[in-house]
Amino acid sequence: SVSIYFSVGMIILEIVLGLALILGAFPKLTSWIFFILLAFFTFLTGFTYLTGYVGEGVNFFEFSKWGAFNENNMKVKDCGCFGDFIKLKPKVSFIKDCFLMLPALYFVLKHKKMHQLFSPRTRTIALTVTAIGLLIYCLSNFKWDIPHADFRPFKVGTDVKAQRKAELDAQGSIQVIAFKLKNRASGKVVELSNAVYMKEWKSYPKEEWEVIDQVSSKPALELSKIGEMEFTSLQGEDQTDIILDDANNAFLIIAHKLYADAKTVSNVVQDSIFTIDTLTNDKGEESIVRNFERLEEKTVKSVQHDFDSDQINDFKEIVSPLAAKAKEKGMKTYIVAGGADPEMLAQLEEKIQSGATFLTSDDIVLKTIVRSNPGIVQMKGGKIVNKWHKSKFPGFDKLPM
Repeated sequence: SVSIYFSVGMIILEIVLGLALILGAFPKLTSWIFFILLAFFTFLTGFTYLTGYVGEGVNFFEFSKWGAFNENNMKVKDCGCFGDFIKLKPKVSFIKDCFLMLPALYFVLKHKKMHQLFSPRTRTIALTVTAIGLLIYCLSNFKWDIPHADFRPFKVGTDVKAQRKAELDAQGSIQVIAFKLKNRASGKVVELSNAVYMKEWKSYPKEEWEVIDQVSSKPALELSKIGEMEFTSLQGEDQTDIILDDANNAFLIIAHKLYADAKTVSNVVQDSIFTIDTLTNDKGEESIVRNFERLEEKTVKSVQHDFDSDQINDFKEIVSPLAAKAKEKGMKTYIVAGGADPEMLAQLEEKIQSGATFLTSDDIVLKTIVRSNPGIVQMKGGKIVNKWHKSKFPGFDKLPM
């Protein structure tokens, strides 16, 4: 998608820009790009951080209605600058960007005096080779393979079952320790401990005071995508624990998005029309009789999905053979799709004939599990045994069991 290639482009730009600053290549251009890029990210991280002061239902630009900082007000709590390798809160990232604005301004003003290493030709070659190398490396991390270093929660060897239980238990142990109340007339805000509020709540009638926030205890373990993970059957039933409790090898085929064009198709079908009569016999007993009257044409509309041929081939050539082999050995195979409805998945199965069990899940969680669409994950007893990019799967017969 566009967002992926934009991300790759930004990564390459930032690294090449850093190298250009070190080498002193194209001083004026490099200085201005660095300044503009940093100004944009400073605004972005600053805006994100400041939303922590904006309560629910308050417009960002209604400055008089800002309250005390509350991390829960922020829609984005991790700047994502370094992915899952280093997590920076928006406040930290904002301070970092403000600090970097000092050298950025200096470079713009003093670019004529910027140092330069090596010859112009050597600098250009170094930047070109770096850009091409980074492009190949970035593409290899999702286009041809999964990243060689996995900093995400679902890395190989993770005991997902134990981690998920620990995270959910930690969330369940969160307690409300205080309430923040605001006087409707004066706007005064007070914070009362849970014990005090429960004892004196009658002194703060709803007509005069409103609860604007609950102060909760910090969980012993933060919630990751493992805690948010939920696999749902086409009937709407949670199947997560069933998969994690399976002591045998099982395979998850992760497809965060199914590429298909949907179109509404009208079909004319024959509809039988019956009349219903009530008959009474000599004994006064009544019975209902259905009599066929006529056939009537009826137009029925349905949604047909025209699937991407490359993705269908991936399923036919990789997934279906895997599911068939696994079934022979008594192992389960699940195709977990994001953003798909039962009708779409039924049409997919008609095309690929996998015999696998279809489930749905949040597409962001699925992207976190494996960076391939589709990707293959081998699990056993709730642990991730291995996972593969679709193009690197060795085949069922070559898997160590």
